[in-house]
Amino acid sequence: MVNRVILIGNLGKDPEVRRLENGAVVAKFTLATNESYKDKSGEWQQLTEWHDVVVWRSLAERAEAQLKKGMPVYVEGKLTHRTWQDQDGNNRRSTEVVANYFRSLASGRKEGDGGGGYFPGADDEYPVGNFSPEPKMSSTASSMPDVQPPAGDDDDLPF
Repeated sequence: MVNRVILIGNLGKDPEVRRLENGAVVAKFTLATNESYKDKSGEWQQLTEWHDVVVWRSLAERAEAQLKKGMPVYVEGKLTHRTWQDQDGNNRRSTEVVANYFRSLASGRKEGDGGGGYFPGADDEYPVGNFSPEPKMSSTASSMPDVQPPAGDDDDLPF
């Protein structure tokens, strides 16, 4: 089973950062993604979705230092749901992306300063959790198993 979210959008505001009593650091920010489509009359419409993003520990400190309102950002993480009671005792539910990686896509950054590309670079921290980097390939092809696609028609596909 997979719970993985990848978003590219713009920050709605500067990250809100809190330092908890146990020393943990948490940052929250909103990310806007846009989708364009044609309506029934053939006119182009733009739909903006807002996503609540949460980052923890060193990633939260990095968000505080690097992210500013309006910046384009690439985010990877997982979708989570929280339930709680508000001040009036009403049950509330929220959906958040708990990010384990982000990268600023803002232009104007100098080469080698750790930002500006769309995907993780060699200097970036790799996401924590069930994600692991691709294994390094050896220079000899003989170490790779010979895998052939199954014989059959494309009509056998379930989709």
